[in-house]
Amino acid sequence: MAKKKKSSNTSLTDQLRVPKGKVDLSDLDPRATPGYPGNGKKDAAERTLSLQPELSDLQERLYAAGRAGDPDAKRVLVILQGMDTSGKGGVIRHAIGMVDPQGVQLKAFKAPTAAEKRHDYLWRIRKAVPSPGMIGIFDRSQYEDVLTVRVNKMVPAATWRKRFAEINAFESELVDQGTTVIKCFLHVSRDKQKERLAERLADPEKYWKYNPGDVDERVKWDAYQTAYADVLTRCNTEAAPWFVIPSDRKWYRNWAVAQLLTEHLRALDLGWPEADFDVEAEKERLAQS
Repeated sequence: MAKKKKSSNTSLTDQLRVPKGKVDLSDLDPRATPGYPGNGKKDAAERTLSLQPELSDLQERLYAAGRAGDPDAKRVLVILQGMDTSGKGGVIRHAIGMVDPQGVQLKAFKAPTAAEKRHDYLWRIRKAVPSPGMIGIFDRSQYEDVLTVRVNKMVPAATWRKRFAEINAFESELVDQGTTVIKCFLHVSRDKQKERLAERLADPEKYWKYNPGDVDERVKWDAYQTAYADVLTRCNTEAAPWFVIPSDRKWYRNWAVAQLLTEHLRALDLGWPEADFDVEAEKERLAQS
C-alpha cells in the first residue's frame, strides 16, 4: 500500500494489497484513508452500513451453497493480525457483524494449551479452517508463531525462520481447496496504541479490556515492527496476499475491512443452489395441502 492516493475507480483490494518486495512499515501511514469515497468520520458509519445489503446477500449465497452440499462450495477465511489495540475486536463487531452469524466461524487464538503444544503449530490452525459455505475469522493466527514466538525468543531462530515457507505452503493448500484467504494487517501507530491503552485505564467500564501484559509487549514495539515487516515481505504470495489496513482511524478500519470482504465475495461470482426437487410438483402439493 503506497502513500500516493490512487484513482477512485481502483478497487480497494488493489489499493490495500501489499506490493511485492521488501516491506518497510515506516513507509505505510496508519492514519491514511486510501479509497474512502466519503467525507471522513462524518459519513463513515452510514457508508459502512450501506455495504450491508450486498454483503449480506453475498454471504447468504455462500452459506446456501454449503448447506445445500454443493461439492464446489467456496469458503472464505479472514485473518486479522495487528498489535494490541489495533482493533481486531472492533472489526469483528462492526464489519463482520453485518452478516448472518450462522454463516460465520470465529476463532480467537490465545497462547497454545498443553494439548495443542503436543502437536505442531499448524495443528490447531487446521482444525479451525472454515467449513464449505462459511466465512471464517481468525483473531490472530498461524502468524503468532513467527511473531510473538520470535520476539519473545520462545524457539530458536532456525525454527521460526523455516515456518515462513511452511505457512506459505499451508495457505496455498487452502486456496487450492477452494478457500479465499484475506489476510489483514491492522496497522496502528505507537502513539495511537498508547492513547487507546490510556483510555482503557481512564474508564472503569473499559478496565476489562486492559491487560497489563500489553505494556510488556509494547516495550518490544520495534522488535514487533521488524517481525511484522518480515511477515508482510515473506508471506505475501499470489495465492494469499497481505492487505495493510490503516487502523489509527477506527471508522476507516471498519469500513475498509467490510469493503474488502465485499469485493472478495463479489469476485467469487456466487449464485444460488439449484433445487434438488421438482419445484412445480411441490407447488401443486403445497396448494393442495
